[in-house]
Amino acid sequence: QVQLVESGGGLVQAGGFLRLSCAASRSIFSINVMGWYRQAPGKERELVALISSGGNINYADSVKDRFTISRDTGKNTVYLQMNSLKPEDTAVYYCKAHIVGGPSGYNYWGQGTRVTVSS
Repeated sequence: QVQLVESGGGLVQAGGFLRLSCAASRSIFSINVMGWYRQAPGKERELVALISSGGNINYADSVKDRFTISRDTGKNTVYLQMNSLKPEDTAVYYCKAHIVGGPSGYNYWGQGTRVTVSS
């Protein structure tokens, strides 16, 4: 199992920036993929960015060139640097850990951190 704790959300004006953190309770090298997802009011949860244990990275098209996912393996923490924020980035942001195993693997979620971007 793994526990995830997100932090760093808040209220920011359009064009501003925030950095989200996701601290894992175990080595992130033991987690196959870590990712950031978000859920806006009335919408489904969607992928924002992923980073694999091997360092491969993927972004949603809507955040490419504005958001950066990174990690600090010594702190077992994954970050999401969000620049040039837009009102449409307003959502609750969740960290997810995926571990390969069993029929479909194991997914663990953090409690979420709210990001509000004002226009």
